[in-house]
Amino acid sequence: MNVPEKRVETRIDPYVDAYASRTKGLKASAVRALFAVANRPEVVSLAGGMPNIADLPLDVVGDSIADLIRRRGPQIMNYGSAQGEERIREQICEVMRLEQIEASPDDIIVSCGSQQALDLVTRTFVDPGDVILAEAPSYVGALGTFAAYQANVVHVAMDEDGIIPEAFRAATIAVRAAGRQVKFLYTIPNFNNPSGILMTIERRRQLIALAEELDVLIVEDNPYGLLALDLPPQPAIRSMDSEHVIYLGSFSKTFAPGFRVGWALAPPAVLKKLVLAQESATLCPPVFSQFAISEYLSTWDWKGQIDKFRSMYRERRDAMMRGLIDHMPAGATWTHPKGGFFVWLTLPEGFDSDKLSARAITHRVAFTPGTAFYADGLGSRSMRLSYCFPTPERIYEGTRRLGETLREEIELRATFGLVDPHLAIEAASSGGPASTTLPNHDF
Repeated sequence: MNVPEKRVETRIDPYVDAYASRTKGLKASAVRALFAVANRPEVVSLAGGMPNIADLPLDVVGDSIADLIRRRGPQIMNYGSAQGEERIREQICEVMRLEQIEASPDDIIVSCGSQQALDLVTRTFVDPGDVILAEAPSYVGALGTFAAYQANVVHVAMDEDGIIPEAFRAATIAVRAAGRQVKFLYTIPNFNNPSGILMTIERRRQLIALAEELDVLIVEDNPYGLLALDLPPQPAIRSMDSEHVIYLGSFSKTFAPGFRVGWALAPPAVLKKLVLAQESATLCPPVFSQFAISEYLSTWDWKGQIDKFRSMYRERRDAMMRGLIDHMPAGATWTHPKGGFFVWLTLPEGFDSDKLSARAITHRVAFTPGTAFYADGLGSRSMRLSYCFPTPERIYEGTRRLGETLREEIELRATFGLVDPHLAIEAASSGGPASTTLPNHDF
């Protein structure tokens, strides 16, 4: 008699049944997923938002750190306070004063980059199923954090001036009418990632007035505020209200991201919760990094260094603007950032940036598809283009390759009757005229 063999079930991951339910919200960043191909030397990467620190005085930084180790090695290599070292919190107040924020070092907690500060805030406020309002489009890293804590994201529409106040009001009322709780509104008012939009001062005032009326907390994420390219730094939302705003800042864009030093400025009761959350997460933020940046701020003209960064990024932004005008097909629109790192490009009706991504790589250019910046699957016609890292010449060449990719797609679609053939003819000849107005489709 033949006895059937016993089947042994094997799993790729033997612990799949043991994971917490919140791990289902964890997923790879769309930007990180592109790195493997986008970092090839033959590919012009307009995808990532990596700061260009080539203009930093690395010799000065190196010498100051070496001297710091010689003088204070045992202290700067040991544990520190969960709230962060007092001296750097005092200096953070000086930095924020450039955006008209008056704050006490006692109201600041230092974090491992502003990303960790956002994680601590979300962990402190959000239970599974709670609602976070987030401008649309929104930072992919924030959406990942919100998903990890099982929050439901409701997007709030933007236009060229930032969050639309009535959209904020309507979203809040609708969520509450459904019996749900709005925990906070998340915004990047200065040169939004990914759109590059700058919220006007009037909109900031309107937002604060509504936050007070509706009793909604605002989380103001501000990594790019000091990198204004065409105007001085704008007053932060936090400068207009200290009770309804948690402000997140970072040295990643104005100094160097490798030190991983950011901070949160929060009302006193909230700050106490954040310190407890920090203790459970890391015990204390990296002490060595805090002392290194504090030394830099004490001994170097850091304001002058930021001006150098602004000049460098302005040249790169202008190269991208020229490239888009010269190479984009008819029907494409894009934002005109006055600072920060990013441009938001929207394609003619019927295009899908996710599907175009692989074809663009064959043309040796990379971008980030727009769907990465929405929690609800929108943004398929749009893409984020970054001008912060490549040289101006490479940026311009990248836009040429992107234009070539788009015209190839238009011609292919025309062949199958999916697009007006006249558009294909226009696109094939010198790129055609391109509109430079902010698209309404995605806002």
